[in-house]
Amino acid sequence: MNGHEGVPMSKRPLLAGAALAAALAMTLSACGGSDGGGDADGTTTITFLSWTGEEQMTPVLDAFGEAHPEVKVEVSYSPPVAEYIQTLQTQVLSGTAPDVFLIAAENKTNLIDGEHVVDLSGEDFVKNVEPFNLETYGRDGAYYGLSLSSWAAGYAYNMDLLAEVGYDSVPETWDEFLEMCQKLKDAGITPFLESVDQMPTTVSAMIGAKSSEMDPSLDDLIFSGESTFEEQWTPVLEEYNRLYTEGLVSSDVVGLDGDMVRDEFAAGRVAMFNAGPWNIAAIEEAAPDLNWTYAMIPGLEDGKPFVAGAASPGYAINSASDEAHQAAAKVFLGWLASPEGVEIAQKQTNDVTVTSDFDPPVDPIFEPMVESIRSGQLYLPMISWQRSEDVLNVEAVAQIQRMIQGQITPEQVAQALDTKLAAS
Repeated sequence: MNGHEGVPMSKRPLLAGAALAAALAMTLSACGGSDGGGDADGTTTITFLSWTGEEQMTPVLDAFGEAHPEVKVEVSYSPPVAEYIQTLQTQVLSGTAPDVFLIAAENKTNLIDGEHVVDLSGEDFVKNVEPFNLETYGRDGAYYGLSLSSWAAGYAYNMDLLAEVGYDSVPETWDEFLEMCQKLKDAGITPFLESVDQMPTTVSAMIGAKSSEMDPSLDDLIFSGESTFEEQWTPVLEEYNRLYTEGLVSSDVVGLDGDMVRDEFAAGRVAMFNAGPWNIAAIEEAAPDLNWTYAMIPGLEDGKPFVAGAASPGYAINSASDEAHQAAAKVFLGWLASPEGVEIAQKQTNDVTVTSDFDPPVDPIFEPMVESIRSGQLYLPMISWQRSEDVLNVEAVAQIQRMIQGQITPEQVAQALDTKLAAS
């Protein structure tokens, strides 16, 4: 029951939605129409900045509109991660932020410290949500983001291309993975591509695997001053950089985004790439007969395979919105957390959802990743960093790209993070 043994399996989210709708109606009446945020036709229009793309979000918003005609959602879109974070930050600082937006690993500290988000801990719609997800975007018992799923990213493998060089299974260690890459390259097959316009999946998983064996954790040591990025990250970055120093992957990946890398894989032009559940629908549509699978990131030395992942970004309500718009926003979030809302969204994203009253279907091809998600064996640096995660993330991505291009060493990447942390 996802940690909710004391919560009855009922229609609580639906009832919560009805209660919120009633509260909204009372609020509108008390506030007096447009002065309180209501439209002339008796509805309330809320604004929403979506992290999810328009194609995936439209069915969700259409279904919400049918269920709650008293609330209209005016949506705008900004792609994750850096562009979304920057767009939202600009809006928050200028006082033009929407009523609903996403709180994510990269902006949670700024949003919470700045008191820009509403505490949702007293709302009925959080009661069926996995505590891990709520606590990810919370502090001191308060919850500021409604995170309805968790995600994991690892590697996708084209098993037919692997078979061409004698493999019928995927490697478990990093050395074995690099050996496979060399064999694929020797056979004229592009072995591996990884989008590095965000924190590389491989780096996140490798750091996570290392930290999972430590007590205190790797990040506790760094942020307490007992250790440094240079000490903890340099060995991992050196291993990761072998992809480029050994000529297995071209430094041109710096110019590729995630969709470009995915399309190369779907077209059969690359054997492996970093991938999450959001890639499934596009690959199956583009290459329905592709023989492929997911697997965890191979382990370093004696380390275990691991995955990059975290609680998905949470829906947050703007604390600067007036009472009527906050009430309408809560109707929206309540519906998103309902079985109906979760089911419709899950169909669009293939996310592994974490509400106790909906059991998400999992695409068989993604099954190797599910245990890690449900056991919480996930790691994302920006979630675990204890402050300045936004500026550290930007710095890490920029410096890793420079390393890939041969401009700096792994040690210098880590030193740059230490410098940025000291200055924050």
